[in-house]
Amino acid sequence: MLRFAKYEGLGNDFAVIESDGPDALDGRIDVHALAARLCDRHRGIGADGVLLVGVRAGVPFMRVLNADGSEPEMCGNGLRCAALHLARTGHIAADGMPVHFDTGAGPHEVRVHAAGEEGRVEVVMRAATFDPARVPVLATQPLVDAPFEVDGRALSVTALSLGNPHLVIFDALEDAARRVLGPRLSVDARFPAGVNVGFATRGEEGLVLVVHERGVGFTEACGTGACAAAIAAVATGRAQPGTALAVRLPGGVLSVRVEAVDAPVRMTGPARHVFDGEVSETIVHDGAFPRAPAPGAS
Repeated sequence: MLRFAKYEGLGNDFAVIESDGPDALDGRIDVHALAARLCDRHRGIGADGVLLVGVRAGVPFMRVLNADGSEPEMCGNGLRCAALHLARTGHIAADGMPVHFDTGAGPHEVRVHAAGEEGRVEVVMRAATFDPARVPVLATQPLVDAPFEVDGRALSVTALSLGNPHLVIFDALEDAARRVLGPRLSVDARFPAGVNVGFATRGEEGLVLVVHERGVGFTEACGTGACAAAIAAVATGRAQPGTALAVRLPGGVLSVRVEAVDAPVRMTGPARHVFDGEVSETIVHDGAFPRAPAPGAS
């Protein structure tokens, strides 16, 4: 049996599984298939992703698997949940002191405030890059409020990376257009690694944001997406550096502080433990979760 803990950060939810190392489970189980099965909202636990977490050689780590089994480099909301889990289970301190996590996008500083069922967690995200080769995006120069055409529609976009690729769009778009453009842009061939697509608008206290995530779809919240939108807002003159921006996502509000577009970014938000459970590892090899029998069937 494989034990897991369910967590959520502003509705962005994860199945957290402890392991001895980021790749420790790979020798006995297909973790990508496992993630796809567990995240199924009809026949599994239901989640936006799976987090493999633990402490190796004294250093906490997090590995992220998307709901479709793909593997992104980083997840801001996931890191808050991973940190709360390790604090709740006594692996790291919950005293607000800095702890450095290893992730697929490099080390990230985390501070956990409280280690109960709910906590507030600060994450210092790496400095963003607009370099097309590092986003990556097939472009000859950085895309900052740059024209970008897709299926005959002209957009103005900003492309950047926080260890994972983001495309931020400030254009005024109807929700129906976003629902079409999000999935379309996330697999656009000009982004060789795919891209997270954020649709942002200015709000009374900061930004309002909806994000379509690679390998997941539209989510209740996206931590790296909130940071990318705040950085893009500063880079394009829509927000001032050095102030905490309230980024309102469908699941709630994250606080993002951008000192400069080329400096690390501080994101603060909640994380919550939902429940614990266990599941048989054989689900990966069964081909599907068992279906409920039809009425009258035995």
